[in-house]
Amino acid sequence: MEVMHERVAGLDVHKAMIVACVRIMSEGKVKRECRTFETSTAGLEALLDWLTVSSCTHVAMEATGVYWKPVWNILSDGAFELIVANAAHIKNVPGRKTDVNDATWIADLVACGLIRASFVPDETIQELRSLLRARKQLTREQTSHIQRIQKTLEEANIKLDSVISDIMGVSGRRMIEAMVAGVRNPHQLAALADRRIKAAPKVLYDALHGRLTDDHRFMLELYLGQHDALSQAIAKIGYPLHSSEFGICADLPKFTMALYDAGPMATAC
Repeated sequence: MEVMHERVAGLDVHKAMIVACVRIMSEGKVKRECRTFETSTAGLEALLDWLTVSSCTHVAMEATGVYWKPVWNILSDGAFELIVANAAHIKNVPGRKTDVNDATWIADLVACGLIRASFVPDETIQELRSLLRARKQLTREQTSHIQRIQKTLEEANIKLDSVISDIMGVSGRRMIEAMVAGVRNPHQLAALADRRIKAAPKVLYDALHGRLTDDHRFMLELYLGQHDALSQAIAKIGYPLHSSEFGICADLPKFTMALYDAGPMATAC
């Protein structure tokens, strides 16, 4: 197979170590040398020095979980082309021998130009994607706590969600907080409804007429506290998203979709 790059390296990245293979083509002969490095900052800097001394022009590694990211951050300072490849793409390239380690195989592939580089966004975009993912996860957790509140109310035979579309809205919030404070009288709870609630007083009374125990009140207070803590966390994430550092929030929903549709590295970054 035709060799396109004479001095290359392949990296097999693990959590605690990296196996690196330098492949040098000289006078028609291939020379390989494999070394193991720790994934500490000192170990990665030593790897960078070795690759630089070896005069590698291309260095490739698989996108393995999040382990490749600190490797990329340090090795990107090198004077070589750094390639992050999709692991499935490398696996599907035919011709691999069973006794060849991953680093050697990656080095052979990059030497022959058989590795397709995945898109790696710049640091600012990576930070933004991390914030967006965190916000999405926190929002899911918050929704779970709302569902737990609904379940607790259902156990108490309080059908609040049948008369109020959003139990965490103004009216629902007032009623739940009143329940936590010890109010059990359906008339008192119904009186907390906003005037815009369309349900008739009798319907509200029937929905709020349940059997609320101290255990229910405790669980409602617990879930409500978790919901509010997550609201604060989501709001905290929202500040850097809307800051001038990113400058993209004039059309954040479309930009968010563009980030998640960014290509092969969308799941790795």
